[in-house]
Amino acid sequence: MYFINEQHINELLKEAKGTSSKEVSRIIAKALLLKGLSIKETAILLQCTDKTLIAKIFKAAEKVKEEIYGKRLVLFAPLYLSNDCTNNCLYCAFRSGNKELERKTLSLEEIKRETVALLKEGHKRLLLVAGEHPRYANIEYLEKAVKLIYKTKVRKDQIRRINVNAAPMSVPDFKRLKNTGIGTFQLFQETYHYDTYKTMHPSGPKADYEWRLYGMDRAQEAGINDVGVGVLFGLYDYKSEVLALMQHITHLEKTCGVGPHTISVPRLEPALGSSISYAPPYPVSDDDFKKIVAILRLAVPYTGIILSTRESAAFRNEVINLGISQISAGSKTDPGGYTQQNKQAKASQFTLYDLRSLDEVIRDISEMGYIPSFCTACYRLGRTGKDFMDLAKPGLIKEFCLPNALLTFKEYLIDHATKETKKSGNRVILKQIREAVSPKRRRVIEQKIKRLEEGKRDLYF
Repeated sequence: MYFINEQHINELLKEAKGTSSKEVSRIIAKALLLKGLSIKETAILLQCTDKTLIAKIFKAAEKVKEEIYGKRLVLFAPLYLSNDCTNNCLYCAFRSGNKELERKTLSLEEIKRETVALLKEGHKRLLLVAGEHPRYANIEYLEKAVKLIYKTKVRKDQIRRINVNAAPMSVPDFKRLKNTGIGTFQLFQETYHYDTYKTMHPSGPKADYEWRLYGMDRAQEAGINDVGVGVLFGLYDYKSEVLALMQHITHLEKTCGVGPHTISVPRLEPALGSSISYAPPYPVSDDDFKKIVAILRLAVPYTGIILSTRESAAFRNEVINLGISQISAGSKTDPGGYTQQNKQAKASQFTLYDLRSLDEVIRDISEMGYIPSFCTACYRLGRTGKDFMDLAKPGLIKEFCLPNALLTFKEYLIDHATKETKKSGNRVILKQIREAVSPKRRRVIEQKIKRLEEGKRDLYF
């Protein structure tokens, strides 16, 4: 019934053990051509334990990411609308059986206040998150929230792209959501392993494995052509989960004509009222987590990989180099967290380990040589779905990504950055313009930067 074939996954992992170093090197060389990897080739890299070859995998992942996207990192913030939920996921603080959690669903006025707080920080891209509840987080509520956020302004600032992470919907409801003007719709299977899934989701709508598994098919049918998938690593063996994720990607490419726009790689972290989250059934070490990110970058080079603030600041800075293209910054995981910070401990979904502000994150990554990006140009110009992939797969999308990253970063530096961040940011912008941009494009970028300095906003290619 399902496109997830656990028997095939187990066979591939068994066959991949003991693969020669020559074959691993061949696969790495193939990945450098930006053509991606088969599921079998991905299994071989996952089974690789040779430290020298793993170092080559890491180096290749960094090169592939830069070939496709350049030295840019997209930044966003999650905005939690509601922690009311009818599911009883054993690893989540929002689970219906958790009596310790302070329940909260934001009113429209509270959503506006949260949006204003995020705009004042300098954010332009939001990810809306809500628990699954037919009364509190239904399609009518999401419609109102998205429309309100897009209308909210602070001086010249407004949110330019809203992505949504919510429960799977019917095709008619997905169509309604699309009509609000959202960007990417995220839906994580959490674990693809059927028995583990059933154990972790004992009750609520989420207990229906099949309804969730085919959620992205319904979203695509409804016209949402940018979708985001992911695994909550730690619930089951990470190697099996990565290969199941590859089977899902293959399914989407075959049936919908385009794979996922993003892949998220959260690790299970402690959550209020959850014993599972404090003792992951299949803990993932830092070294294995880095392997996951690097191998995914080689296997599906065209897809954005998202890293959350579940990881510490120091570790995030390490992992970014292995193929990450999007990161959250200054995150809160409780409804109202950006304006009522004192209540976070009793209302958050999970523990955060990167507590830096947006400005601190931006300064750190710019000092690493990256360009923080708030770009939304592709979404607003229709470069989505297959059109985006047609540019991303051959590595042409960076001709838009890097220039637009430079412009949105400059806008942030002018309007929101601290003195130290401005100094660091302007230095890396100048370096990228001199070294990574063609002379023809350089002149246009410099002209647009001058217009930004004169007060113009929202310029892009």
